[in-house]
Amino acid sequence: MALHQLRARALSLILRSNPRHAAPLATLHRFLCRAAADTASSVSSRALVAEDYLVSRCGLTLAKAHKVAKKISHLSCCSKPDAVLAFLGGTLGVPAAAITAAVTIDPAILCSDVEQTLTPRVADLFDLGLSPDEIRRLIPLAPASFRNRFLRRNFEFWLKELGSFDKLLLALRMNSGLLSIDLGNVAKPNLAYLRQCGMNASEIGDINMYATRLLTMNPNKLREAVQRVEELGLERGTQMFRRALPLISLMSKEAVAKRLQLLRNFGFSQDDVLQIFRRAPVSMGLSDQKVQGNLDFLMKDVGLDLSYIAQRPVLIMYSVQGRLLPRHWLVKVLKEKALLKREPDYYVVASMTEKSFVQKFVLPYKDIVPGLADDYASKCFQKVACQEE
Repeated sequence: MALHQLRARALSLILRSNPRHAAPLATLHRFLCRAAADTASSVSSRALVAEDYLVSRCGLTLAKAHKVAKKISHLSCCSKPDAVLAFLGGTLGVPAAAITAAVTIDPAILCSDVEQTLTPRVADLFDLGLSPDEIRRLIPLAPASFRNRFLRRNFEFWLKELGSFDKLLLALRMNSGLLSIDLGNVAKPNLAYLRQCGMNASEIGDINMYATRLLTMNPNKLREAVQRVEELGLERGTQMFRRALPLISLMSKEAVAKRLQLLRNFGFSQDDVLQIFRRAPVSMGLSDQKVQGNLDFLMKDVGLDLSYIAQRPVLIMYSVQGRLLPRHWLVKVLKEKALLKREPDYYVVASMTEKSFVQKFVLPYKDIVPGLADDYASKCFQKVACQEE
């Protein structure tokens, strides 16, 4: 049977079979293995130039290929990566863009043995009840796990903990190593400890983009991070604790101390610093430049005092160019022209949605102050330009 006919027949079987039935699965496995063997015997044995191969055959950018080429540079010829690409794109029908994403995350997948490694992993997932489309969606998110003989066990574990296939996919988008982690020494101890802190696996992926790292980090590091969060005044089980822990876990003890010192240098008391952290723990993840720039603007340009900012620390997180400066300028113009009956609270102005701000402070005065709306729009355009540069 010709190679393309064998692949077509195998794929047809995949699409028609019920993966929960053992007989179709056994047949499927034989077809996949035959396709793998046939592919391996027919692919090119030309010499492999890693960087060129990643660009021309896998769709990586030149810059990315240069960065990861060393992962496959030990291969002397193209036969093995060609077989992997034929298996993914031909036998399984993984789209080209998804293959590019998989190779970008894990170039070493190109070094896999199709028959001995990839085929059994795919058969395991079918045996668990995954559809062809679900497997195709899984591959670009966690390609390294398809080289892990514990993929089936790990998949079953996380599917149960997270509650659904879609939640597992979401977690993998944020942490592609989830299906490759050591369950006994890392995942299970971390989950048990996080439960003591009032956090369940099913909700961790909903906290923020860093949260799933808590599941796979060194258990000792996790305990140290929890201790640092508690030292900053947040109690286990609270919403702020859950939001703060993933960010603090990415920071060293020295980095946390440096951030706290930066706030003290602006004149905030220790109580102010802890209040800022408790009310806006995400602010700890901002760059020093961002924090310093916002505080300089709020204190020098707007004239806010330290206690006001400490009670409303979200102001530290807003974009100066994107929100604070254009709105401050417009309200200042209205005040100078005595068009406001009373001075609005700065936080109320800053925290409004853009639509609400325009309706309250721009549209009512656009005919009274010629060019007001255009000037405000221009400043907003300038902010967009700054963001794009």
